[in-house]
Amino acid sequence: MKYIFSITLITCIIMSGCGKNDGATISSTGTIEATDVVISAQAGGVVQRLFVEEGTAVQTGDTLLVINDVDWRFQYEQSAAGFDMAEAQFQLAVKGSRAEDIAQAEANYRNAEADRKRIEELWQTKSVTDKQLDDARMRFTVAEQTREKLKRGSRPEEITLARARRDQAKAQMKSLRKKLDDCIVRAPMNGVVTKRFVETGELVGSGSSLIRLDDLSDMDITIYVSETELPKVVLGQKASISVDAFPNRNFEGQVVFISPTAEFTPKNIQTNEERTKLVFGVKIKVPNSDGVLKAGIPADVTLDVAKP
Repeated sequence: MKYIFSITLITCIIMSGCGKNDGATISSTGTIEATDVVISAQAGGVVQRLFVEEGTAVQTGDTLLVINDVDWRFQYEQSAAGFDMAEAQFQLAVKGSRAEDIAQAEANYRNAEADRKRIEELWQTKSVTDKQLDDARMRFTVAEQTREKLKRGSRPEEITLARARRDQAKAQMKSLRKKLDDCIVRAPMNGVVTKRFVETGELVGSGSSLIRLDDLSDMDITIYVSETELPKVVLGQKASISVDAFPNRNFEGQVVFISPTAEFTPKNIQTNEERTKLVFGVKIKVPNSDGVLKAGIPADVTLDVAKP
């Protein structure tokens, strides 16, 4: 009989709200969690300088560390030169030939035409060879084609090709510019550094974990309620939270999420009967402006169902 009583008591302690849900309140237990972000390297290189230690509080935009950017800078400068060249070629294709180029081509055409006529007359008298005649006619043909091409300007296909090369060079330059910017790793949010994965002088690759940042300004607690208790829980409902570290203090929270999907009771419950019960997760947001609440500690939560 004592053994059966002990099993029942353990089950009641583990199950949320056992013996405490009196209709006016719902009581449960959960674990305090913080929003954490693992910041990864977006550009590979050697860690040049670290600005934070574990425990350092940072604000959004603060510099966390710097990666050596010499190699990226060389690549960016090369891509910038390539873009300038592609832009010049595009502008040349759009604007067409200059007037002086057309005038020069016209002069070359007239000279080649006169030379061809002279060689043809000399050929009639057998004063020049067939090859000399062929060369003169070829020079005339080339001069004529060059003149006509300069007069017409670039074809639409040539302009499209030049534009595509320009845009490709620009995209490559912007990509390398971002890599340069990514060498300065900044905090994406307010928080506290809880883990530093690298040291100064260490070589990191793109995607390597650098720093874990925890937002301790607001903490989360997830509790589980039964399907019969679920209608009594609404978004925005106030919650009272207590922790063992501060027995004389209550923290105020608010329901911010109610799971739309049921799940089975966690498997650490002792009996098969309790493990097969369906429950719904409810997330409580707890302000922690003074930072006294820490991630990982258990907390007791009470929802007043009479005052949603």
